[in-house]
Amino acid sequence: MTYKLVLDFGNTLKKIAVFRDYDIVENTSTQGDVVQIIEDFKRRYPNLKSAILSSVIKIDIHLMTYLKTNFKFIYFNHNTVIPLLNKYQSPETLGHDRIAAAVGAAIEFPEKDLLVIDAGSSITYEIITKTGEYLGGAISPGIQMRAKALNQFTNLLPLVETHTNNLQIGNTTETCLKSGVVNGAIAEISGMIAAFLQSYEKLQIILTGGDAYYFDKSLKYDIFASENLVLKGLNYIIDYNEH
Repeated sequence: MTYKLVLDFGNTLKKIAVFRDYDIVENTSTQGDVVQIIEDFKRRYPNLKSAILSSVIKIDIHLMTYLKTNFKFIYFNHNTVIPLLNKYQSPETLGHDRIAAAVGAAIEFPEKDLLVIDAGSSITYEIITKTGEYLGGAISPGIQMRAKALNQFTNLLPLVETHTNNLQIGNTTETCLKSGVVNGAIAEISGMIAAFLQSYEKLQIILTGGDAYYFDKSLKYDIFASENLVLKGLNYIIDYNEH
């Protein structure tokens, strides 16, 4: 039985997963070195032959050499062949995680107009048409970035730990910040969805990302939550390039 190694390096975490066909067998994440984790996976899954890496951070040359030496390796970038028509005007600047999530969504929901919302370090919006065209979308600050910006660009506002409680009216500076950060993001996403629905009436909305739990119960729309959508998209890209 053949297994595939999928790596997604974000601004905060490095995610590593082992796939069998289209299913995640095992996955983990770290902020440190990934080679030992991969070596452990190789021992447990001897038929781990193919690997793909998507990253929004600079990759150490030693890791690249290791992956190229030990696997049939794809370094995912704008030159990688994907099962979508990419109509982005500057594909070389397009975040690899954004297009990977778009691929994952298009495979899971074929022949539908799609809006993918990825709530992570940034909140990104991606539009994929039912004919398989990736159009682009929007990027805005994520929850933690909003909280840090309010602290860093003012003299007196503290850095707050956000929460998922639907607190609307704060009665201290700290609770006002928490309300503004979380409810501001909820209002933004709701407004963006409403705007996209003006152009795509039967839009399938997909929510993913590490901070998706802030929004899944607060948005008044029919939304499908898809965990690990970027990893799934990268796994599909391996198959698309090997067949």
